[in-house]
Amino acid sequence: MSRLPIAVIGAGLIGMTHIDRALKSPDVKLAGIADPTPAAADFARSIGVPCFPDYQSLLAATQPKGVIVATPNVTHAQITVDCLERGAAVLVEKPIADTLADGLRICEASRATGLPVLVGHQRRHNPIMRKAKAIVAAGTLGRPVSATVMCTWLKPRDYFDVAWRREPGGGPILINLIHDIDLMRHLYGEIDSVQALASSAVRGFGVEDTAVVALRFRSGALGTVTVSDTAAAPWNWDLAAGEAERFPRQDINAHFYSGTEGSLTLPRLEVWRYRQDQGPAQGWHDPLTMERTALHIGCPYTEQIRHFAALIEGREAPVCSAQDGFRTLEATLAVTQAAKTGSAVSLPA
Repeated sequence: MSRLPIAVIGAGLIGMTHIDRALKSPDVKLAGIADPTPAAADFARSIGVPCFPDYQSLLAATQPKGVIVATPNVTHAQITVDCLERGAAVLVEKPIADTLADGLRICEASRATGLPVLVGHQRRHNPIMRKAKAIVAAGTLGRPVSATVMCTWLKPRDYFDVAWRREPGGGPILINLIHDIDLMRHLYGEIDSVQALASSAVRGFGVEDTAVVALRFRSGALGTVTVSDTAAAPWNWDLAAGEAERFPRQDINAHFYSGTEGSLTLPRLEVWRYRQDQGPAQGWHDPLTMERTALHIGCPYTEQIRHFAALIEGREAPVCSAQDGFRTLEATLAVTQAAKTGSAVSLPA
């Protein structure tokens, strides 16, 4: 099978991650990179891949089958729509866009061109999440009751040397919490309403450093999330799941999902429930049994590249489509709105 030609637009931190996985992939061939910086041009020469100062010239010269968009959020919509109209499928980094209007532009362009858009919520491609999705889908938890998620860690001081990270939109709600909301939607379905409180008391920047969120799912289940990037704490997906080498992995859980028949922890994949061979459980006086699934570690970015190639060829349905990514953005922006207004925000059906 021939390798699909794909291109990467944006050679920053996440763009370089995609470039690395593309170079190692048996499914795709890196046709080119678009980035205006001298460092990107030097790197592209070192690996023998053409580099272009803008994405228009890249599209004209390489005519890729697929494009990975790893540029600042505000540019996602225009670049993605242009790529689709030039005949290339798109993997656009999360969030799908910085506004709902731009997110809808991408959804509509995907429908109009008939080309798929995959949104880069890479955690869905982790073997841990695939197993968790199968556990919930099989009814192991019974009816979903609650979800409790922790997203707390300490960002270093120099992280905020970049000005936009100190301003609204650059904080942990849109940058980090969006991943956890996406996983909660992935396992428990659509969110009906959101309430939230946010604080910038520690750093005093224009952007929040801490927030607490309450969610009501359409199923009737409830969820809570605590997010903070100013806490000396390990309870977050990045440290617990070990997806990125730059983070020291901790043997802990950060997500807890409870149902009428059992509960699930992540990323350790522990299922807690009453043993059926002991007769019907009456409640908290009866012993609970814990069963843990230990999986091989897999790189979600590598799996995402493989899936993107299969999506372009029509062999698989999108794990996170444009519409799916839009709904996650919608719920995340509702958190910001709820924290600002102090009122519950209902999401449209």
